[in-house]
Amino acid sequence: MIAQMKVRGLMFDPYNNTFIVILRDEENADMLPIWVGKPEANSINFALEDVTTPRPMTHDLMKAVLDAVDAKVISVVISDLKENTYYAKVHLTYEDSEYSIDARPSDAIALALRTKAPIFANEEVIRKQASDELDQWLENLKPEDFGKSEI
Repeated sequence: MIAQMKVRGLMFDPYNNTFIVILRDEENADMLPIWVGKPEANSINFALEDVTTPRPMTHDLMKAVLDAVDAKVISVVISDLKENTYYAKVHLTYEDSEYSIDARPSDAIALALRTKAPIFANEEVIRKQASDELDQWLENLKPEDFGKSEI
């Protein structure tokens, strides 16, 4: 089973000096935090804020290439979690065929936001990451806990 997720926020984690993309399901019942680097956070933030850069960034280039060959991103799936590393697949169609491409979740999310493709997570991934400690930590966060971040 898979659950449709939405990007609900992007935060800076000062403890790990990295960023966290917060995915939540439609009912806000399940949460999936994915730690990403600064360049990936920038790309995701630009897509969320609908910022156009003077020159295409990598994910803009990926979208432009797909558009140029008339390929369409069907969906992105956060497919696995192994040893604290998330895995994702970008599902796309080209001509009469479907393809499933391995991707880092941050790249897949950035591309999904640009192509307006839905984002899903395998329920097993959500179960694997779920822990009372993590949920408690995330639920108790306040914006000031992260400070100001310049993405």
